[in-house]
Amino acid sequence: MARSALDEVTYSGAFDRSPSTFRSFVSRDSSAPFPAVAGRYHLYVSYACPWASRCLAYLKLKGLDSAIGFTSVKPIFGRTKESDDHLGWVFPATRDEEPSAEPDPFNGAKTVRELYQIASTKYTGKPTVPVLWDKQLKTVVNNESSEIIRMLNTEFNEIAENPGLDLNPAHLQASIDEINDLVYDAINNGVYKCGFAKKQGPYDEAVTNLYNALDKCEEILRKQRYMCGNQLTEADVRLFVTLIRFDEITSNNILSKPP
Repeated sequence: MARSALDEVTYSGAFDRSPSTFRSFVSRDSSAPFPAVAGRYHLYVSYACPWASRCLAYLKLKGLDSAIGFTSVKPIFGRTKESDDHLGWVFPATRDEEPSAEPDPFNGAKTVRELYQIASTKYTGKPTVPVLWDKQLKTVVNNESSEIIRMLNTEFNEIAENPGLDLNPAHLQASIDEINDLVYDAINNGVYKCGFAKKQGPYDEAVTNLYNALDKCEEILRKQRYMCGNQLTEADVRLFVTLIRFDEITSNNILSKPP
């Protein structure tokens, strides 16, 4: 199992993302294993990570700040264990060490890797963010951002300050899923395909697909305010968190340095 993105490069030199591992669901059903209860869950994020930032955006948009807390790790990878060379998300030692980053308030973990090992001592996969953490059971509920945002959209409405906001309305679900397929493969994940490609062929293919998809999105937004019509949806949030980083990070630090 891959421990980092560098382990997800195939023999052809292309980046092939591993699926997320923890896939449990929080439910509005009070009898569920993970019921939507205020104060029980915590989000671990990085402001540098677009996958985590989409979850943080939902937390704010839905008004769940007082029901679900969050902690941000440091924005740059660090050593996660003295006994090996793995680099990953780390917590600051103090609140003053890194702006907007904080020490782990519940488990005393020094790294996100430690959180995963608390949840499962046999875990050997990538210790990624976001992490939706169950403080009561001391485990990772889910680390797949696309699933976390859908939970935040519907399952916590009884304790949300903005329960009327539905970012995945039934009448737009087909359109949202279609846009998500385009945006995920070519843009959200596409920038990683560019950045981690180890051979020219996969890099060229990823860059071409990326800019073709950006052109398609621009064409859509010339005609309407949002990606799926006249209202903000999940599709907009998922696109935005990558676009807002594009000029500063993707264009300057990834696309400017082909393999």
